[in-house]
Amino acid sequence: QQEKEDLQGKLKLREHLSQTAGKSDAVPSPSKNTDLEMKQLQCKLKSSNNEITKQSATIKSLKKEVQEKEERIRALHAKISQLERDLNMKRHLVEDLRSRLKANQENEKTSNETLESLERKVKALAEDCLNKKTSIDSLKQRLNVATKEKSQYEQMYHKAKDELEKKELKLTNLESKMIKTECAMTELETTASQQLHGLAKQSGHALETLQKKLLLTNDKIEEFMTFVKALTRELQHSVQELRTKIKQAKKMGEVRACKKSLSQESVQLAASILNVSTTDLEEILEVEDDEETAKAKMEFEKDKEWLQYIQKLIEAQFPFASYLMDAILEKLNEKKKLVEEYSSLMKRTV
Repeated sequence: QQEKEDLQGKLKLREHLSQTAGKSDAVPSPSKNTDLEMKQLQCKLKSSNNEITKQSATIKSLKKEVQEKEERIRALHAKISQLERDLNMKRHLVEDLRSRLKANQENEKTSNETLESLERKVKALAEDCLNKKTSIDSLKQRLNVATKEKSQYEQMYHKAKDELEKKELKLTNLESKMIKTECAMTELETTASQQLHGLAKQSGHALETLQKKLLLTNDKIEEFMTFVKALTRELQHSVQELRTKIKQAKKMGEVRACKKSLSQESVQLAASILNVSTTDLEEILEVEDDEETAKAKMEFEKDKEWLQYIQKLIEAQFPFASYLMDAILEKLNEKKKLVEEYSSLMKRTV
């Protein structure tokens, strides 16, 4: 192209020179050398044009090839990007698989450890089962013994139940008697009140007689109160005496048991060791326990409370006969039990 441009510039100069030569008459006509040069230059121009056409054709073909190659390059770039994506995906998959593999391996380790621990536990459980079997056999033996004892206790329970029923019958009889006495008392009270109303209607002489009778009844009530107090004191005193007798009987039994267990020689030997007489040794043996003294104190307090309760009943308003009867019966039953105990102790000592 540069050569073509140079040639075209030279041709233009030539044409300009020819034109200037035609115009000027004084200037001579161009020579043969210039024509030859013109022809050479035209030939060169033609050849350069041919070459340019050839090169333009080659350029076009090359452009087409470049476009095709660019398209191929684009397709290859797309394929490369797809392959890169696939590679990335595969890498991610490989990493996931590796992490899963590690997790599975760790799970396998943990499962193996758990299996070993379970095997140990199974062994321990088997040993426990053997121990439990032996314990169950021993428990069965105990159960058999317990069933036998249960049957014995059931027999005792039935006996006690029968005795209780008998005592309940006695109690019901006593209660019925108490109710009858209370009814009689109420009837007496009603009749007395009716008589008092009738007497109130009578004259002043009758009132004086009634006052005298009332004084007598008050005296009688006071006598009854003194009687009740004396009776309760006597009951309490007799119960205390029985308790002391029972204690003495128990001590006597213990002393006799000690004397039976200990020979006369051993008693004398013990007295000589302690440097006391045999009677003093017997007194030492008869010393009361702390439990017995505490029990005696408790019984004394109960007796005191019982006396105070009866005093309250007597001082209380009507009716108090049923409560008084219950309290006296309670003390009488206690006395009865103590008498039975004393008699049994006396029979043993005899």
